[in-house]
Amino acid sequence: MTRNTTAALAFGAPLLLCANVALADQGFSWEGEIEIGNEQVVSSDVAGNEIRNTYAIITATGTYTFGSGVSIFSTLTAESVTDPTADRSFDDMGLYVEELGLSFGLGQATTVTLGKLHPVFGTAWDDAAGFFGGTLAEDYELAEQIGVLADVDLNGAGTLSFGVFFADDTGLSRSWGTDRGRNRSDTGGAGNTGTLDNFAIQWAHEVDGTRFHIGARHLSASAGDVDDEQGLVAGLGHSFQGGFDLYAEFASFDNFGGGADDAGFATLNAAYAIGDLTLSGTLSQRDLDAGGKTDLHSLAAEYEFQNGMTLGGALAYQDDSGIKDTILGLNLVVPLGS
Repeated sequence: MTRNTTAALAFGAPLLLCANVALADQGFSWEGEIEIGNEQVVSSDVAGNEIRNTYAIITATGTYTFGSGVSIFSTLTAESVTDPTADRSFDDMGLYVEELGLSFGLGQATTVTLGKLHPVFGTAWDDAAGFFGGTLAEDYELAEQIGVLADVDLNGAGTLSFGVFFADDTGLSRSWGTDRGRNRSDTGGAGNTGTLDNFAIQWAHEVDGTRFHIGARHLSASAGDVDDEQGLVAGLGHSFQGGFDLYAEFASFDNFGGGADDAGFATLNAAYAIGDLTLSGTLSQRDLDAGGKTDLHSLAAEYEFQNGMTLGGALAYQDDSGIKDTILGLNLVVPLGS
């Protein structure tokens, strides 16, 4: 099992928000994170699953805003670009362009972004607290897409985000160091079409500490796929006084990934902040027609130091179609920025 760092998400996915903020300023700014961690299957029904992955993920986003409010941005990420198959420490590191684009405003309410981007669909991979909080939800995250996105402020009625896109099949899909190879549109996978025939739309709103969103997407079938993928997602969260937070997200797909399987995902997450310490727990499930069910339950703790560094740890129990694993995760996240 692999895990994508929240660094890439924190400085990649919310670029539309960053663009809005940047309208007030001019010049160059940057921010990023270094995450050093260890994820290990400490016990399993299958001995070959008991592997350790000690990793580093470095992410940096640079943005230059012109006086007109037009911004150009790029996110670079360095991490292991292959899945672990045996114990490893910082192996197969590659550097790649996660995002690269141009952002500008249309009137007071709309921001348009074009380039290599993260279209909005769901938030569990970013909003669920804890080391393993968004692990299963990452399966339906939209990342490294070429397209045009728009973010519309609905004047007190929330935000509408939508876009058209396709999976990056340019030279930017490769990586330097360890080369993960170039993606090509004739290799299959829903949305990997080389044309702007895929779309996602999502509405999000927050009222008195309660936040909710609902979205849909269509990913066209590529070479060798069974059919187009259709997906729906809905999420709800509430922040209570005293530091307690609840979050839930559900997603459903027909022909998930362009294959024959329909799929359902559920993430239930609770977090409680005690000063600089946050305790959290997650119940999550992935249900594939033919692939079977995966249940992943975890408990986590994260401590944020005054300098902004965060030390986290979590223990997870996973049942993947009857194969049971116990997994330990530890990480240290160091923020960077100008």
